[in-house]
Amino acid sequence: MSQDLLQAILLWLPPTRGETAKVTTGNPAINGPTPKSWLVEHNNWVFLLPTVLFFVWYQVYPIVRVVWISFTDYKYLTNDPANWVGFDNYVEALSDPLMWDSLGRAAYFTAMFLPGTIIIPLLLAVLIHGVQNQRLATVYRVILLIPAVIPSTLVFVLWKWMYNYQIGPINHFLVEVTGWFTYRNAPQWLGGTDLTLPSVAIMEVWWGLGYHSVFFLAGLAAIPKDLPEAARIDGASEWQVFWHIILPRLQPIMLILVILRFGTSMGVIDEYLIFGGFNRESPTYTWTIFMYDQAFKTGLWRQGFAAAIGMVGSLVMMVFVTWLIYIFRSRD
Repeated sequence: MSQDLLQAILLWLPPTRGETAKVTTGNPAINGPTPKSWLVEHNNWVFLLPTVLFFVWYQVYPIVRVVWISFTDYKYLTNDPANWVGFDNYVEALSDPLMWDSLGRAAYFTAMFLPGTIIIPLLLAVLIHGVQNQRLATVYRVILLIPAVIPSTLVFVLWKWMYNYQIGPINHFLVEVTGWFTYRNAPQWLGGTDLTLPSVAIMEVWWGLGYHSVFFLAGLAAIPKDLPEAARIDGASEWQVFWHIILPRLQPIMLILVILRFGTSMGVIDEYLIFGGFNRESPTYTWTIFMYDQAFKTGLWRQGFAAAIGMVGSLVMMVFVTWLIYIFRSRD
């Protein structure tokens, strides 16, 4: 049997388990790796490369850029070169009372928003999970998801109309139905009053009901049914089943939601611009508005100082998130 025929037979034979059949020929070009074989072996990186490039360009690079800008007197609207100022922007931000006042306002809004965005969706998810009729449970899930699919522009218009002190349905109910107020002294829900932050918090809680309930519904579906049933057979009440069996198994989901919503609530800016404006005395003048004000609205165009404000606020949020993770893990 000739050598060429033997090589042809070996090429057609399937490789053994755990190894690949290797055929050696006298041609180095055939023995070495071909471009096609390299792409096959590394196709996972080929498919992952666009995502990595997108993440680096739109996530990593902006963060690095902002960190660099925070140490300069950068003004992007001028042709002046950015001068290195070191920690001067950070010292000014930390020594400005408005920085801490604005952080306190954001923390006040978060303290009102977070409990509602965890407790209410949790209770609704438990109630829906307990519905025996699956069709009815599906209808409830769809109704809960309706606010989550409404565009933000429509949400803002809807709630701005509802909070209107003259034609809004809330004040209409308080004036015409209860008689507690008149249209002259009806509550001013928006416009920079003390009720603005609670009003925005209520809107945000309503907006995220369906989104947050889905998390808890998924967690409830993952709990084995025999655990609560065994507890009930042993004489446990529904409250004991919820507190000792269901709630501990939902803590990872609660931690994820708290971290995600803490970051978004501390960084709210669109709602404050629409409902509160740029008045520094307004409760909605948080650190995000302060940062935007310094960068674009005051006429100073202090992007370096605004970047330092953003970094200080981000560091405060990271410290608090780290503390939350420690608290949740210490309970396990």
